[in-house]
Amino acid sequence: MSLSTGLALVPLLTGSFGLTFEEAVTMAMLHMMLVTSHILIFGEAYAAGWITAALPLVLALVLGGYDSPTERFQMMTALSIEFAVLTFFMGITGFGKKLIGMIPAALKAGIIMGAALSALKRIFYDDVSKFDVMPISFIGAIVLCLVIFYLPAFQKWKQENNIIKLIASLGLLPVFAVVGISGYVAGELEFDIISGVLNPPFASLFEKVSPFAIGWPPLDYYIAAMPIVLMAYVILFGDLLTGKAIIDAGQQERSDDPVDVNFNRSHFAVSIRNFLMAVIVPFFPTQGVLWAGAQVIVTERWKEGKEKLEGLIGGIAAFYYYAIPIGFIWLPVVTFLKPFMPVALMLTLLLTGIACGKLSIGLVKTHKEKAIMMLTALLLTFYDPWIGLSIGALACLLIRTTVKRGV
Repeated sequence: MSLSTGLALVPLLTGSFGLTFEEAVTMAMLHMMLVTSHILIFGEAYAAGWITAALPLVLALVLGGYDSPTERFQMMTALSIEFAVLTFFMGITGFGKKLIGMIPAALKAGIIMGAALSALKRIFYDDVSKFDVMPISFIGAIVLCLVIFYLPAFQKWKQENNIIKLIASLGLLPVFAVVGISGYVAGELEFDIISGVLNPPFASLFEKVSPFAIGWPPLDYYIAAMPIVLMAYVILFGDLLTGKAIIDAGQQERSDDPVDVNFNRSHFAVSIRNFLMAVIVPFFPTQGVLWAGAQVIVTERWKEGKEKLEGLIGGIAAFYYYAIPIGFIWLPVVTFLKPFMPVALMLTLLLTGIACGKLSIGLVKTHKEKAIMMLTALLLTFYDPWIGLSIGALACLLIRTTVKRGV
């Protein structure tokens, strides 16, 4: 599971960032190694992953505003360095909670809804030509995904039928199985499985992506990155709170395995990982703090007792072991997964969009807040991030002012 998720960006790296397939796989492997360091080196109890909700916003900025692969990787460097500095500062000062508390709910909801709309725009507008190439695979994957995760009747069957329950517990695996068969029969998927081991092209990758080779971002890149970095931090802090809630719920059942959750340490770990990524293989936002699905899976098993899982951190570490680095360099596995990668990226964006949409709607209560949310989201989706964030903040300020005056 961790391997297939880590490889989801490969089509994007080859199609829009000028990398070869081998270089893209190597980059994904290095990203996953940095993700795994969150557990193995920093001792965090979080199942780390991408800041997934920020990905659509990042892609809208980078792909929409910069044309060449060099410019795009320089912007990824600027985003990663700024985020590393911000998280380090928040870790030292502990100011993160205060900052999040200062942001109005309508603006938070607008940021998250903006991520949802940006994700859907990427699928159904920017990359809609992919449906012409793989119509059965893409449409079939979307339908099956919606049925398994959101169809009320299927959720009811899951409670009544053990076979349906087993299928649902496998997550996206049944979707890929059906897509693989139907896509192959329709001629949309071609499998060219290669034996052997990948010789990672570190040198050529470094020359194409590292700021030491392609040059450091100019100042205006850092300025353009600021609103995305701030929005990504809002999402990251939400992930920290979500992860802590999951761990705290499990801790009630496992008092024998006390888990130390330290937000300051989490900030430092994320900061270091993002800085290392920025100077070696920059691609923001792959160095986040929580892969919620993996966290829930491991925590639920941990709650069942010591005989099922000795310790939470050990269980999370084991979840990542098998993809690093053996899975990435074992060519039979990587080349088998290659045809599925465009579908995996599309489903990642789709599920992100749906989850962000549901979350943002739950954050706003009044009609005024809902209006600000949609205004901010639409501006973030179709205009420069500075415009969306500034007008959203201004709208919140005006509403608060009129309420205080009784207008």
